Amino acid sequence: MSTPVHKDLDTLVRGVSPVLEVPFHDDGELDPDGFTTVVDRVLATGVSSLMFPGFASEFHKLEAEERELLTGLLLQQTRNRQDVAAIVSVPDHATRAAVRQALRAAELGADAINLLPPHFLAPSRDAVSAHLRAILAAVDPLPVVVQYAPAQTGTALDAPALHQLAAAHPNLRWVKVESAPPGRLIAALAAGPRPLPSLIGYAGLQLPDALRRGAVGVQPGCSFTELYVKLWEQWQRGDEVGAVALHTRMLPYLSYWMQSVELIIAVEKEISVRRGWIASAHCRAPGYRLDEEELKMIDRFCAEFAPQVPELAR
Repeated sequence: MSTPVHKDLDTLVRGVSPVLEVPFHDDGELDPDGFTTVVDRVLATGVSSLMFPGFASEFHKLEAEERELLTGLLLQQTRNRQDVAAIVSVPDHATRAAVRQALRAAELGADAINLLPPHFLAPSRDAVSAHLRAILAAVDPLPVVVQYAPAQTGTALDAPALHQLAAAHPNLRWVKVESAPPGRLIAALAAGPRPLPSLIGYAGLQLPDALRRGAVGVQPGCSFTELYVKLWEQWQRGDEVGAVALHTRMLPYLSYWMQSVELIIAVEKEISVRRGWIASAHCRAPGYRLDEEELKMIDRFCAEFAPQVPELAR
């Protein structure tokens, strides 16, 4: 592993931690320059951590060489900075491959690893636990987030199992909770013998409840990061009414877009094109094709939130 710049990850992996999108050209070829721009623009919003590759990054459509290239580009921009942490996700199904990818991310300078448990063909609970333990042990002491996304994976984890895992592996530091509803699990994780802080995913649909129950941050997509940053800042200064009001305004859009992961990916890319971050909203097939009414919904979103995100008025 590389010797990283000392970073206070408890402080950095907190608040808004966007998951980066991956731009492609209209013909489906990777756009590395566009990805570098995305990293720059997301960091400019003032966030202190970000994650790649997640579902929002279309990780399941990237070739191994592309994933390696983009991970390297991200870490070039973060490894020597004390004010930002890069969380590199390891979604590989095979334990052997996942261990190798995690070690490679550590070698390149990742500040933390995100583990998506294996889920193809319904591995047993014991097999999932063994997979997580193998990677936690391999990268120790590098901090790790375990991503619990049952709607996308069908994996079943609970607070006792995660606490047991954390007791054996102190480098398990956070759980990304994407269950529905997430609140009870967040509270149970926070109440354990070694409290496990939670990051709320799923576009923050249940963000106010998650924060009331002890979540320390949110991991949405990246194309309108500023709205989540504003909400977080309001909450942190005790303006719960203002934070909930902003969330309530966002909710009709988020609840529609989160009907499908592929749908919100397509939406986020369309918004990023409108902001001038990327040149093409292309999503690799199979994906979601926005229709006329869905594009009009994006028009309404951009008009409504342009005062908070001026680039949306382009």
